[in-house]
Amino acid sequence: MYVCLCNGLTDQHVRDAALAGASRPAEVYPACGCTAQCGSCARTMRSLINEHLVKISAAGD
Repeated sequence: MYVCLCNGLTDQHVRDAALAGASRPAEVYPACGCTAQCGSCARTMRSLINEHLVKISAAGD
């Protein structure tokens, strides 16, 4: 699914960036080779990143 229409980023782009270490939307953009535009995707990005962090935390338990 598209998360950021301005940059054409999908949920997989965000997950890949999180896997590479991005922990905030501001870190996802450069990891994907783009910059923030309107910012309306930040909340969805944050949710996807948080899901990733929860999975990492659960795997470490």
